Amino acid sequence: MAQSPAEDQGVRSAQPSLVGQLRSMLKSWPVLVAFLILTVIVLIAVLAPLLGTVDPAAIDPASRLRTASLTHWLGTDAFGRDTYSRVMYGARVSLLVGIGATTMSVALGLMIGVFSGYFRMADAIIMRVMDGIMAIPGILLAIALVSLTGASLLTVLVAITIPEIPRVVRLVRGVILSVRTEPYVEAAVSLGTRVFTLLIRHMVPNTIAPLIVQGTYIFASAILTEATLSFLGVGLPPEIPSWGNMMAEGRMYFQLVPGLIMYPGIFLALTLLSVNVLGDVLRDVLDPRMARKS
Repeated sequence: MAQSPAEDQGVRSAQPSLVGQLRSMLKSWPVLVAFLILTVIVLIAVLAPLLGTVDPAAIDPASRLRTASLTHWLGTDAFGRDTYSRVMYGARVSLLVGIGATTMSVALGLMIGVFSGYFRMADAIIMRVMDGIMAIPGILLAIALVSLTGASLLTVLVAITIPEIPRVVRLVRGVILSVRTEPYVEAAVSLGTRVFTLLIRHMVPNTIAPLIVQGTYIFASAILTEATLSFLGVGLPPEIPSWGNMMAEGRMYFQLVPGLIMYPGIFLALTLLSVNVLGDVLRDVLDPRMARKS
């Protein structure tokens, strides 16, 4: 059950602070390892040009399918492109897709969910539209959108975002429905508080914690969906160094150079694992029901 600001302040004073809870969580070695892995992935994405990389799109036919060497630390692919550089720059693409899809889906889902939860006349129409979108498998919807509009980073972001919006809408709508019956909300309504002020000050803040947790899962799902689309050949253009593109191009040469699939696959798996572990930690910290059980 949601609480008023005064009650919420009293609960926070009686419980450990958010920073303190996060610090205690980081004392667990799986959580600490996941945090360090994700930090390294982010640093790789940001500092890719400074990590001894070359142009990831530079083609050198004379150096096709080379194994690891001092010149090419992780070998080369079928076009002679440096695998190490493509893996490093691939982190940028994956994180950009994850952040972009998470931001757009949470922002749009929050607005639609608040509108649906508060204005009951529009709720039935909005939720039927959301149910219709959820009835279509997300990967099929993404493939259809990319096939119709062409492969580009923006198209892939939109294709990944649309299937995630209904999940955010349902989450926000449920929070708003539970909060609107709280005594402090009814008191604000009786005092003539404007709808916009009522939503922003008293209702939307209750959605922040669950949205943060949901955002971590959307982030991981977006990265995996982009890799899946690229692997199937309907994602980003082949010249863009994404982990999915690398695995798709390397599957034909797996027996000759297994690293073409293994290296981007390892980075992809570590990124998803660390994000999911940290998402579980945030759920335990931000969910009051979890806090009462502990």
